[in-house]
Amino acid sequence: MAILIDHFESRLGQLVGAWSVRDGPPEGAAQVGYFTGGVFDGVQSFATTTLHQTHLVSPTTGESQHLELLGCTRPVAGDEYGPFPGVLEWVAERLAATGKAVLRGDVVSLPMPLRPGGTLAHLYAAMPVYFDDAFFSVDLENGTHVSVAWLVPLHGVEADYVTERGWPVFEEELTKQDPDLFDLGRPPMSL
Repeated sequence: MAILIDHFESRLGQLVGAWSVRDGPPEGAAQVGYFTGGVFDGVQSFATTTLHQTHLVSPTTGESQHLELLGCTRPVAGDEYGPFPGVLEWVAERLAATGKAVLRGDVVSLPMPLRPGGTLAHLYAAMPVYFDDAFFSVDLENGTHVSVAWLVPLHGVEADYVTERGWPVFEEELTKQDPDLFDLGRPPMSL
């Protein structure tokens, strides 16, 4: 696991700690690591650090997948860690329960918005394109190939757009409009 942590720390900053967010998580639940001081000033990052140990399969090909989930945000005043520790644990538990991997372009609907009164209530599975290409995956000590899935918060209109138009068209819009995907207070894109 040293290679995975080194991989994360090289971009996300120092691992401050890893924990299971709630009491009594199911056996095998993914731990969530908290990283600070990474390549983006003012951004805190969270990543699962043990999800790759859970056997997941691609829902489209049936091939085995090893994943870790990533969430990054600018801190919100009055909320030291923000929503990502619990959100990543919640998503990881659902993946483990179904045995299905989240793939690029998938949209995960959350049971509530990421912030009270907000409208970011969906997550988009993306390659972590804010980072260099070598960050997209890593080979561990035992030869396991692990992909990093960046879970990007989406507004409902954006999630609907992905569903209706497809992820390639949505990613073109992301490139054109260039919203700050680290900002939990960002307005919806014009779609």
